[in-house]
Amino acid sequence: MTVTPHLVALDVDGTTINHAGEMSPDVRDAVRAVADAGHHVTIATGRSIVATTPILAELGLTTGYAVCSNGAVTLRLDPALEGGFEIIEAVTFDPAPALNLLRAELPDAVVAVEDLGVGFKVSAPFPDGELQGDITVVPWDELVADPVTRVTFRDPNGTAEDFMGLAERIGLHEVNYAVGFTAWLDINPEGVSKGSALEMVRRHLGVEPAHTVAVGDQRNDLEMLHWAARGVAMGNAPDEVKEIADETTLDVDDDGLVPVLRSLL
Repeated sequence: MTVTPHLVALDVDGTTINHAGEMSPDVRDAVRAVADAGHHVTIATGRSIVATTPILAELGLTTGYAVCSNGAVTLRLDPALEGGFEIIEAVTFDPAPALNLLRAELPDAVVAVEDLGVGFKVSAPFPDGELQGDITVVPWDELVADPVTRVTFRDPNGTAEDFMGLAERIGLHEVNYAVGFTAWLDINPEGVSKGSALEMVRRHLGVEPAHTVAVGDQRNDLEMLHWAARGVAMGNAPDEVKEIADETTLDVDDDGLVPVLRSLL
């Protein structure tokens, strides 16, 4: 049987790996089977490059593309390249207006700006394990000095609902933002999302729009699920994510990604 190659976009945290940071063998095997069948499996994550490459290695994805930093960074994978990839797009923005607004509202929150391919510059240490790569504490002026691909604003003592209310109250203009599972706010360049980056990947690959699938679990997946012809929300996703999706699968702890992937074989 001939398989029509699909572009299969997979979120990482809460979708491909569980909240303990673990990937089940069944998920790993299902991803490999879909890739081996000729589909274009593309990781699409809010993670930085440094935090994405170990996931690619664990899945054995060495060719194709990967979308990082919620769509601000797109990689072309090639084992012949140094490090196994090249950056084909990195969209930046001036973080100062948004960060200064947020700082005025929550002066005790911690901020990270992505240092592309290296790690993060931060205003103060983040909770252990939340950021990967080299983490450097720098003065506020250095945080807002240069264009960046992504900013993360974090209040370890707050909630996601607090951040959603804050974002609506102060109005974040000329940026794209998504509130995470906890009090975690990712800020990207305006118009940039996983969906916008995946559309570029789709055109590179020559895949028809009807042959696109995306699976995710959080608010930063909304544009991606809307973009895909078949958008699938994980069972652990918030209601607003499930509402935009075409279908909902099982919880990540029940390997909800597996039946979606097997349906493509």
